Amino acid sequence: MSLTREFRRAGWDVDVVAPVAHYPNGRRNLPRREAGVGFVHQNGPHGETIRRVPYLRHLGSSALARLVDQVFSAVMSVPAGLGGRKPDAILATAPGLPTLATGYVLSRIRKVPLIIEMRDAWPDLARDARIVQGSVKSLVERVVEFVQQRADLVVTVTEGFAETLRDRGIKNVVTVSNGLDLNSMPFLEPPALERDVFEALYLGNHGKSQRLDILIRASAMLGDDFHLTLVGHGTSRPQLVKLARELNAPVTFFPSLHGPAVLEKYREADTCIVSLRDDWKSFETTVPSKTYEVLAIGRHVTAVVRGEAERIILDARGGDVVPAKAEAVAQLWRELAQDRSRLASGTSGREWVANNADYAQLALRYMESISALVRPESVADQGTAA
Repeated sequence: MSLTREFRRAGWDVDVVAPVAHYPNGRRNLPRREAGVGFVHQNGPHGETIRRVPYLRHLGSSALARLVDQVFSAVMSVPAGLGGRKPDAILATAPGLPTLATGYVLSRIRKVPLIIEMRDAWPDLARDARIVQGSVKSLVERVVEFVQQRADLVVTVTEGFAETLRDRGIKNVVTVSNGLDLNSMPFLEPPALERDVFEALYLGNHGKSQRLDILIRASAMLGDDFHLTLVGHGTSRPQLVKLARELNAPVTFFPSLHGPAVLEKYREADTCIVSLRDDWKSFETTVPSKTYEVLAIGRHVTAVVRGEAERIILDARGGDVVPAKAEAVAQLWRELAQDRSRLASGTSGREWVANNADYAQLALRYMESISALVRPESVADQGTAA
């Protein structure tokens, strides 16, 4: 959404083809005016046109149901994408993966360049997550690699995955990382030097990729002088709630929060957690998007990550990196509680974000890459993206 805003500010026309809003519960959970209606156009908040397509109602926790829903919406997106005037380029973003196939089909029908965004390390992530197994490539891997090889431009959110794709022979790859609108993010005062209870906060997806059980086990080791808050949703949430009860861990769960409610949670926190499991190789080139937000607001980061995400935390001097072990996390929190001056991260994290992950700069880089593709004779020209 923030990149769309910057595209519109530059005078670009943007058409968005997207399902009726129904994430994460598999059903419409916003008023019809906001969620949209299948095959009915909406005006987006920045002047973009949103072409809504139908979805299949399902239970949000069912992976198979979500995949079937995504395939259905992807198929419905083809006729929706044929509406309106011919674009200068088709941009397909993954996940969900079926969108890549839709983008490929539309780009061939409309005879325009195809840009694909790989917002996760697919197809590598499929094998790490055991979505596919064995030595024979799955249909998922073959489809993703087919589209990657034939795209006119592949955009990754980490330089590490961009290098992986280049090593596989994909030529035109650029990196436009996740980021944020720095002007909309306040910089918080550091936590108090004296406090009875140490507060750790995690906001984000509660899935297999995050291994949040490690955080719950760490909090159970520490007792009532420590408290963990988990905000969000995901397929692993029921198991995490059960684990916290079994261990009698000092953990509070909240649903996804937005706007001022998120900022209030940040204010209450002593440290904020970014976490990815360390036994999936694809995560060496993955950076949790919340990393940039926590760095920008100035909260100390408990980073249970490795690879490129670890490098960013260390370069930004935004916190501490620990192994994906409950004992290691618990020991770090004990040390931070004993020396709370370490929680004052300073401005180095925000400065890193300003130089590397501010949407205004990211959008400019993105627009230059698209312009070079669709109008190589005049990179500075304005264009149209869909």
